[in-house]
Amino acid sequence: MSDLHVIIPAGGAGTRLWPLSRRRRPKFLLDLAGTGRTLLQGTVDRLEESASSVTIVTGQAHRDGVLAQLPEFASSDNRTLLIEPSGRDSMAAIGLAAYVVRERFGDDAIVGSFAADHLIARPELLRDAVETAIGAAREGYVVTIGLTPTEASTAYGYIAPGPALDGSGEAAADRGARRVAEFVEKPDADTAARYVSQGYLWNAGMFIVSAGVLASHLARLLPDMHARLETIARAWGTPEFDEVLADNWPHLTKIAIDHAIAEPVAADGGVAVVPADAELGWTDLGDFEALTGIVARSGNLGEALRVESDGAAVFGSLAQDGEGPLVALVGVPDVAVALTPDVILVTRRDRAQSVKAVVDQLADRGRSDLL
Repeated sequence: MSDLHVIIPAGGAGTRLWPLSRRRRPKFLLDLAGTGRTLLQGTVDRLEESASSVTIVTGQAHRDGVLAQLPEFASSDNRTLLIEPSGRDSMAAIGLAAYVVRERFGDDAIVGSFAADHLIARPELLRDAVETAIGAAREGYVVTIGLTPTEASTAYGYIAPGPALDGSGEAAADRGARRVAEFVEKPDADTAARYVSQGYLWNAGMFIVSAGVLASHLARLLPDMHARLETIARAWGTPEFDEVLADNWPHLTKIAIDHAIAEPVAADGGVAVVPADAELGWTDLGDFEALTGIVARSGNLGEALRVESDGAAVFGSLAQDGEGPLVALVGVPDVAVALTPDVILVTRRDRAQSVKAVVDQLADRGRSDLL
């Protein structure tokens, strides 16, 4: 994997884990699993030793938090921190890093984008899948890692795998890479069950592709974004970089990489998927249902304090240091309680995806102090 240039987009507020995750301290900066490392640090840990370079893309509000946890990104040649002037969704963030990598290392550089806020129990299985993906990326494919479902979840998008890669030049075919037939959005429960029975994979948003191939697709599909990212990248390492970035960034189309690249290129047969074993132990910690399960299995009492009684779970404050009120639940199964100095949240675990609605209501009411 020495040819891999890792990109870690670190943005968002993790609203489904509110009030633990906030705008100023989002979930990727938290040690939610009690491992002693934050989710962002864990992402870097499992990839950096086998990568040629690592680039983190984050917003100005999180710059100091990222550097406090990963100070080497302030001064290392192969550890780069890029600050996006505003949130323009994942295509702009990933594209910024990928075009800078292309400017520095050329069209043949393999870039791999990995979310900053996921947990993986067995990183060696991820590295095996990424090695296979690199082989397919060298053949000109945009490649994603598809996760073998452990349940018929409605929380994730799915990937329909097609036939194995074939042809004399496609060495990755022997190691499990398949064409992507289609990407599908988060389904309802019945549809999710059908997808799982038909061998669909979870879409975890990991993409591996050569920098030149990514640029060629973007030039065809979003030519203005391509031109502006090239302009920004050419200014990399010069005194004018910040000014060029600020001038061009607001004009970039606000779009996810799935819609900008993955879906249209898949329709043309240009996307491959590498299935990853279910033993990978992946979770995006997307809500309190996922967090409760992780903490219950690990037994770690870190920043997410677990107390169980009749299926209930209690989460302690990230800032109370053991002080504050005790919340005791008696005969209230399958709920999660999140405690912070200014908020107590109680949610049924099967409604954990709905926590985001509370954040939306607070925003509508102008309660930025709680966001």
